[in-house]
Amino acid sequence: MALSVNTNKGALIALQNLNATSETLNNAQNRISTGLKVQNAKDNAAVWSIAQDQRADIGALGAVKMSLDRATSVAEVSMTAGESVSDILVSMKEKVIAALDPSIDTASRTALNADYKSLLRQITQVIGSASFDGANILNGSLAANIRFLASADAASFVTLSVKNMSLGGAIVTLGANSSINTVTNATAVMAALTTSLANVNAALGDIGAQARQIEAHAVFVSKLTDVLETGVGNLVDADMAKEGARLQALQVQQQLGAQALSIANTAPQIVLSLFRGG
Repeated sequence: MALSVNTNKGALIALQNLNATSETLNNAQNRISTGLKVQNAKDNAAVWSIAQDQRADIGALGAVKMSLDRATSVAEVSMTAGESVSDILVSMKEKVIAALDPSIDTASRTALNADYKSLLRQITQVIGSASFDGANILNGSLAANIRFLASADAASFVTLSVKNMSLGGAIVTLGANSSINTVTNATAVMAALTTSLANVNAALGDIGAQARQIEAHAVFVSKLTDVLETGVGNLVDADMAKEGARLQALQVQQQLGAQALSIANTAPQIVLSLFRGG
């Protein structure tokens, strides 16, 4: 290679190598500081696009999980209220049985009827309070069953059925104005009470089954979210042990590159020796 003071090919090559090493070192430092090997589309367009799609699904599943959590809360509130209604009906049966006794006096029958009326009002109060986030499936305020999100594309749903336990309805057939002030009335109430108790318990069974389904699906959505997050991590997360080892190697290469550039920069000085006197 000809000696030249205008062009130092060795220095140019050393500078190119040093710049390349420095850029690679910066990339390694970025991966270590962020924990990501693919931070944007420039790093790897295909992988970044796939990861973004999966992140979108993860976000959508977060909305599904929120909807299912709301469904669980509505179901739990409804079951608690429904169980209270069932307990009240059991207490009412005691009053009705006592009212069927033809031997009791008017004062006792009046007291029993007052207790019965009080229990009727309790049923109305209980179902009126069985609301979560504005949703009440027991008081007849909803005309249709409630559907909750079940998939990330909002194409499938889980359902919580309306169970109207209002007095005089299809489930609790006892009328709001019913009474046990006579044996005849008590006899009619006893038949309605027996039917109502069976209906309430069957409705609670349906709500419980739906609640189990909702809970199971919520567990699945949670697991699916974890799997997707792991998949995204496999795509974009940096191997910190490998990056740490690479960082040390690149730091050594950078130092050696700087030394090589320094040596290459001194090469033109050899030309001076050709012009020294003897």
